[in-house]
This record gives sequence, C-alpha cells and structure tokens, in this order.
Amino acid sequence: MSGADVSRETGKSVIGVRRLKEAMPRPLKTRLFTVANQKGGVGKTTSAVNIAAALAMGGLKVLVIDLDPQGNACTALGIDRDGEGMYEVFVDDHPLASIIQKVAGFPHLECAPANQELAGAEISMVNMVARESILKLALQDYLRTREEEGNRLDYIIIDCPPSLGLLTINALTAADEVLVPIQCEYYSLEGISLLVSTLSKIQRALNSAVHISTILLTMFDSRTRLANDVANDVRAHFPKELIDIPIPRAVRISEAPSFRQTVMTYDASSPGAIAYMQVAREIALRGAGPREDGSTQSNPESGAITA
Repeated sequence: MSGADVSRETGKSVIGVRRLKEAMPRPLKTRLFTVANQKGGVGKTTSAVNIAAALAMGGLKVLVIDLDPQGNACTALGIDRDGEGMYEVFVDDHPLASIIQKVAGFPHLECAPANQELAGAEISMVNMVARESILKLALQDYLRTREEEGNRLDYIIIDCPPSLGLLTINALTAADEVLVPIQCEYYSLEGISLLVSTLSKIQRALNSAVHISTILLTMFDSRTRLANDVANDVRAHFPKELIDIPIPRAVRISEAPSFRQTVMTYDASSPGAIAYMQVAREIALRGAGPREDGSTQSNPESGAITA
C-alpha cells in the first residue's frame, strides 16, 4: 500500500481533510512568503508544508514552491519529483503553470516541485542575465494569468534550502514577506542574525519591499530553561513579527512525512497539528482585508473544506 494518501488512524486513503468550523479570511492580494533561515534543521520545510496545508483547509488557495533540491516539501505533500519541475523553470524558461501539481486531498493546495535536476540549477544559472530575478518574473507571469482567469491565489509559500545561493536569493527577490522558523536553541538566534544581514543586502540591491513579517518558534520544549530563554529573547527583539504560538517538539510532526503527508492529515488532533492550525489562522488574520468598521472579515466565497 502506498503511503501517499493513507491515514495513520484508519489505513484508508485520505480523500479530504477536517472541516473547519470557520473559514480563514482571504488577503486583499496574493501574499508571497519565503520561508528561510540560513541555519539548517530549524523546521523550515515542516513549517512551510503544514502552514500551507492549514491555510488550504481554511478554504484559501495556496501554492507551495519547493526550492530545496532535497525535495522534502514534495515528500510531505505526496508530490512526484520525477517529471519536470523548478529546474526547467530556472534553466529552460518553462512557464510555472506547466510544472504545477495538485496535492491529493486538498482541493485548494498546489505544489511546484523540486525535481531531481534542481541540485545543478545554480551552476547552470551562473552566466544568465538577471539570474537573481528568474523566479520573480516567472511568478509575475503566472499570477497575471490566474488573475485574468478570475482564479487568484491567496498565498504562495516558497521553501528554501539552508544556504545563501542563487535559489534562496531568487526566493527573497520574488517575495514580499519572509517567514523565519527559529528552533528554540541559541544557534538559531545566530542564524536569524545572518539572515537579517543578508536581507538588508537584498533590500538594497534587488527587492526593497521584502521584509521579515513572521517569526515562528519551532521544536519548543517548555520543560527546558533553554527553550524558554530563547523564546523570551525572540519576544523581546521581535515583538511585532513573532507569532507567539510555539510549535511543540512532537513525534507526529516528524512521522508524517514518512507517510507522504503533512501532520494536518496524518493526525489532525495532535498538538503539533493544532499549533500549526493556530499559526496559520493568525497569519490569515494578519493579512485579512478590513471591513468598514475596521475589523477583519472572512471572504464568503472562501468556504471550509469538507472531508
């Protein structure tokens, strides 16, 4: 039996997702997030795919772009990496629409896969003109087409490799917002310092609009003083950017990719899934359009997904 669409609890194919009591509000325009941290192992891919899945469960239209040659986001979403993917977009100038795949069980979730050849993309891009803006231009064409079709995306979430190469620079050049997962250890604080320095260079040279809008605490263990100390430091230095809903260190989150699923379908009632759902709703609320009375509102067309 394939693990692509199999529920841990029932062993049956996953044909839908949990119904949300309240749909998440749509943003005024497509929000582009790059999930980045120059330190590896902090939960970038895990956060990218689970937040994307949770937003899609809230009725929002979401695209995940996997720029990590390891392709872990594809694994968690059950996406095939054997065909054309982001390598062809970067190197062969293929349109983004030609490589996007639907994610099983999520009517509103899609993925642009990191195929096997992506590991060699940066070498092939070295002599290209405007090589830092290839993804930005591809996204502009794709979003324009979807707007014309009346099928606007709500969120684009770009998962980056843990390095400052051309792929990550492309992601930062294309995005408006950066989501930074911080593992509750001191090395992760050093990682965000490096990212802030890198981001200032990107802002000066390539994309003045990009900024850190969202910080997320991952692998949080409230029993340890270290985790609490790191969390307090982040709260002190990034009070506006931090979504203060720590993601716990949880076995279910780690197990889910081995079944080619996000934790949202693997075990939707687990503490990790609930935390990611709360984070996704907070992200959606922060980007929601205001009503005349100044409060946020849900878009009536953005219905909950039924199982």
